Amino acid sequence: MFKLIFTESYLKKEKTFLEKHNESIDKYKKILKLLELNPNHPSLKLHKLQGKFKDKYAVSVTYSYRIILSFTIIENEILLIDIGSHEEVY
Repeated sequence: MFKLIFTESYLKKEKTFLEKHNESIDKYKKILKLLELNPNHPSLKLHKLQGKFKDKYAVSVTYSYRIILSFTIIENEILLIDIGSHEEVY
């Protein structure tokens, strides 16, 4: 099982995201639970990013929304970095 690390900046973005998209709260919670259990689960669509995000990864919350994350050097930890629409996070 993986441990999710919520930075202060991520928590602010998460709060804003969930206030704007309260219909996605249940889906978001399921995504976080699945990330903890198996970040490589196909439904998350985990993929490595390129360019200025080359050390980061993204997973899909919905077709339109993403979570940007990285894997820490401490085994089984995932650092949550950003959440929002494709345009907002990239």
